[in-house]
Amino acid sequence: MTSKLPFPALAAIGGRRIRFWFADLVVLVGVLALLAGLAVLSAGVTVPFGPGQEPSVSTDPANLPYYAGRSLLRMFAALGTSTIFAIAYGYAAAKSRRAERVLIPLLDVLQSVPVLGFLSITVTGFIALFRGSLLGLECASVFAIFTSQAWNMTFAVYHSLTTVPRDLDEAASVYRLSRWQRLRRLELPAATVGLVWNGMMSMGGGWFFLVASERISVNNQSYTLPGIGSFVGVAIDEQNLGAIGLAIAAMIAVVVAVDRLFWRPLVAWSERFKVEESEASERVESAVLDLVRRSRLVAFAIHVTAVGMGRLGHALFERARRVRPASSPQASQWDDGIRELPPVGRLGAALRSDLTFNLILATALLGGSWALGSYVATGVTASDLATVLGNGLLTFARVLAVVAVSAVIWTPIGVWIGMNPRVSQLAQPIVQVAASFPANFLFPFVTIFMLRTGFPIELGSVPLMALGAQWYILFNSIAGAMAIPNDLREAVAMLKLSRWQRWRSLILPAIFPAWVTGAITAAGGAWNASIVAEIVSWGPDTLRAHGLGAYIAEATAVGDFPRTFLGIAVMALFVVGLNRVFWRRLYGLAETRYRLA
Repeated sequence: MTSKLPFPALAAIGGRRIRFWFADLVVLVGVLALLAGLAVLSAGVTVPFGPGQEPSVSTDPANLPYYAGRSLLRMFAALGTSTIFAIAYGYAAAKSRRAERVLIPLLDVLQSVPVLGFLSITVTGFIALFRGSLLGLECASVFAIFTSQAWNMTFAVYHSLTTVPRDLDEAASVYRLSRWQRLRRLELPAATVGLVWNGMMSMGGGWFFLVASERISVNNQSYTLPGIGSFVGVAIDEQNLGAIGLAIAAMIAVVVAVDRLFWRPLVAWSERFKVEESEASERVESAVLDLVRRSRLVAFAIHVTAVGMGRLGHALFERARRVRPASSPQASQWDDGIRELPPVGRLGAALRSDLTFNLILATALLGGSWALGSYVATGVTASDLATVLGNGLLTFARVLAVVAVSAVIWTPIGVWIGMNPRVSQLAQPIVQVAASFPANFLFPFVTIFMLRTGFPIELGSVPLMALGAQWYILFNSIAGAMAIPNDLREAVAMLKLSRWQRWRSLILPAIFPAWVTGAITAAGGAWNASIVAEIVSWGPDTLRAHGLGAYIAEATAVGDFPRTFLGIAVMALFVVGLNRVFWRRLYGLAETRYRLA
C-alpha cells in the first residue's frame, strides 16, 4: 500500500519512488564532496587564537590546495552576504523615495571607504566578539572582502529595479500583484542578469584585495590567516618568485574551476530572464546546468526551498502591509498617509513631513560631522589637510585616467562579447580568469621592473589601479549587451543599418544604464585600488607614489587614526562629490530616457 506523497514535486515526478539516475548520482556525489570539503576547511576556522597562538603561513607548495580552499570559503561567504545585502538594500532604495534620498548617498560614501578603512575599525571588534577563537579574525577577513563586493552589486539591483520596463510594471498593477508577487515575478527576474554579472565582477574585486584581507596590518599590529593571499604575501617578503609562480598557477586553476562549475551555469540560467518577444537562435550553454536540470533530487530540493521561501516572503510582506497602508500604483510609497487628505491639506502635510525628515537628516549629518571633525582635529594640522587634499587631487587624476581609458577599450569589447553567444562561450572563461585573477599577485613583477628600470611609480600606479577597476566596465557592458531583446536585434538587422547607426540607435541606448553602473563602480574601484597600487614592495624595497591611497595605507599600518580618518573623509568627499555632480545625472538619463519602455 502506497502512502500519499507530501509534495507536489514528487507527484509531478510520477507518484512513485524516485529513481537515482546518472544525474542524481553525480549531483549526490558532488554534494557529499562539497560537504566533506566544508567540514575539513571549517575545522580550521574555530581553532584557538590569542597571544602565542597566531596561525603561521608557510610557502611549502604542499599547503597550497588547503590555502586555496580556505580563501575560496571566505570568498563565497562574502559573496552570499553581499547578494542578500544587495537585494535588500537595492529594493529599499528603489521602492521608497524617502529611503532613496538617504540610502543612495550613503552607498556612495560606503563605496568610497577603502577596505583598510573598514578593517581599521572592525578588526578589534570582531576579535573581541569571538575572544579566544580564530573565528573573529575570519569574520573580519570576510567582512573586508564583503566591502569589496557589495557596492556594485547593490547599484546593479537598485538600477534594475528603477528601470523595469513600463509595460511590465503596468501589467503587474493591472493584475493586482501583491508586493511579494511583484518582487518574485517581476523585479527579481529583471535584476537577475545584472546581478549575476556584477556578482562575477565582485568575486574578482574580492580576489584583488585577498592579500590585504588575509594579511591584515592595522593599528600597528599584524594578523595572518591561512590562505593563498597570505601565501603570496609571505613569498613577497621572502622574495620567492618560484612560490609566487606556483600561487599564480593555483589561482588560475581555482578561477577556472569556479567559472565552469558555478558562474557558467548561472549565466546560462539567467538568460531565461531576458526581456524579449522572440527567442535568440544561440544561447550560452552549460553542461553542469543541463546535468542539474535533469536531476530529480535538485528539482525536489528547489521545490521545497521555493515553497518555504514563498511562505516566508508572503508572511513578511503581508505583515509589512498590515503595519503600513498599501499605496496605489500611481502614488509614491512614502506618502501613503497623505493621500486621503484634501488637496490643500495633502500639500501641507507633505511639506511638513518632508521638512521634518530633512531636519532630522541634517541634524544627524551635522552631529556626526562635528564629532568626527573634532576627533580628527586633535591629531592633524592645517599642513596635514593641505597634504591630504593635494594627494587626493593626484589620485583623482589617476582615477579619471583609469575610467576614461577603460571605457574606450572595454566598452566595444564587452558589446561584442555580449551580443554574440558563441563568442561569449569562448570569451567568458578568459574574461572571468582575467577579472577574477588577483592583479596584485603580479605586482611583485611590476615592482621588480620599476626598481630595475627606474620607471616612476607615479605613472606605474595607474595601470596597477586599472587592473583592479577596468573589469567593472567590461562586465556591465557584457551584461547590458546580453540584455538587449532579440526582437530589437532582428529589427535592426532587417533595417540593414550601418554599424554606426546600430551603435547610435540601439546599442548605446540599450547598454547605457548598465554602462553607467559599471563606470560609477569602476571609479569607486579605482579609488579603492589606489590603497594597494600607490605603495608596492618587493622584500625590503618599497615604492610609494604621492597619492591618497598611499597616505591612508601608511596611516592605517601605524595606527594613526586621526590621519586615517582624514584620508578616508577626503576620499569620500571626492567620490561623493563626483557622484553627485556627474554620475547621478547620468543615472537620471538612464532612468528616464534610456530604458526599455
